[in-house]
Amino acid sequence: MEDIRIGNGYDVHALAPGLPLWLGGIRIESEVGCIAHSDGDVAIHALCDALLGALALGDIGKHFPDSDDAYRGIDSKILLERTMDMVRERGWRVGNADITIAMQRPKLRPYIDSMRECIASIAGTDIGCISIKATTTEKLGFVGRGEGCEVFASVLLLK
Repeated sequence: MEDIRIGNGYDVHALAPGLPLWLGGIRIESEVGCIAHSDGDVAIHALCDALLGALALGDIGKHFPDSDDAYRGIDSKILLERTMDMVRERGWRVGNADITIAMQRPKLRPYIDSMRECIASIAGTDIGCISIKATTTEKLGFVGRGEGCEVFASVLLLK
């Protein structure tokens, strides 16, 4: 029987006009993007938190603080690569990941398979092990008003 670890992650970013929108490692056509110290890829940030949490290593802010200029504007795929290095160094691998993106607009369905491919490639797993779902909040709350994007991520690690 394999050892398993489960982690969950959550991240949220405010949205503003004129900024690029990156989700799951993919540039999304949008009039708004995430306000952030890095590229603002809230999906990858939540996944990193889930991975780090599964191994009791803290959160993304502990490892890649927004107070460090080395991470200003950084491509979040690099953060995921470094997080996966920590996972592998400890002898673990991704069993599966499940990511839910809550955003009122734009519609994300056309981008989901590309996001899954990108994350699976970095995680070193099959695309069938990476689930990404998008939802709106039926115009409720800050997400529904188009003020922000939030992401929930769960991950299962195997050893």
